[in-house]
Amino acid sequence: MRTVFKNVYKKKETTAYPEVRRQPFPRFKGRHILDRHPDGLEKCIGCELCAGACPADAILVVGADNEPGPRFSPGERYAQVYQINYLRCIFCGLCVEACPTEALLMTTEYEISGPSREGLVFTKDQLIVDEPIVRHWPTEKEYPPEHNLLKELEASRSETDAVGGARNAGDQRLKSTAASGRGGAQS
Repeated sequence: MRTVFKNVYKKKETTAYPEVRRQPFPRFKGRHILDRHPDGLEKCIGCELCAGACPADAILVVGADNEPGPRFSPGERYAQVYQINYLRCIFCGLCVEACPTEALLMTTEYEISGPSREGLVFTKDQLIVDEPIVRHWPTEKEYPPEHNLLKELEASRSETDAVGGARNAGDQRLKSTAASGRGGAQS
């Protein structure tokens, strides 16, 4: 009963979802996008590493060679066909980690639905952004000011050294006692 009374007056975590949408955490892995270079060329070079890294086999990439005329990407190749099947995708982010050009990114958008199964297979036109994404990484750690990780690490090391030193001294005493005991039994 104590647990019930303790939690009955807490603030509720539920929201009226369609009307009120919660902001996901900054590292939330949502819908994928294909990024561009500042000059407008696609970052994707059609290497198919993202498709190979996908454990759910949700990505289809067909690479093609760049023509001498209008170029699609700065490299020799580009992705002629790029599809992500969101019926299969498990949002693990391995495809993003595998991308050598950082062309594939994950947004915090989590509302992915469609009127049919075919509507959940996103093509290159649906994934590519119009303007390049400029990412600003946080410069400060996400720790509260009173939390000093360096001091805690040094304190834990000194405790470990003190315990390790005591263990080593105890081991030396046991070895010397055992050696003197064996020496006396042999004489």
